[in-house]
Amino acid sequence: MRTLLNIIWLVLCGFWMAVGYLIAGVICCILIVTIPFGLASFRIAHYALWPFGRTVVDRRDAGAASCIGNVVWFVFAGWWLAIGHVVTGIALCLTIVGIPLGIANFKLIPVSLVPLGKEIVEIA
Repeated sequence: MRTLLNIIWLVLCGFWMAVGYLIAGVICCILIVTIPFGLASFRIAHYALWPFGRTVVDRRDAGAASCIGNVVWFVFAGWWLAIGHVVTGIALCLTIVGIPLGIANFKLIPVSLVPLGKEIVEIA
């Protein structure tokens, strides 16, 4: 079932969401200081391509630098990526078939707002 949902997700919205994260990652990697934001964006792009069967957990070793970085990320990139998830999630929830995909879109909003200090893991 996860594979089927992931394939439908990829066709309907996953590809475009991943492209958004890849663009944000490339922009962040232009400057040396923002490379950690770019790497986080690339991790989320991979998660946005194939979200079913994976989840986001907090990293225990994340500290104050992650918190400060998340504030900077939120201001410059997080809010517009989250808006993309909200709009796409609402559009998907308008159909019966799209409701699980819309819920998955809403599940991606917290990690799009504050990606640092998070880790994407497989669900057993």
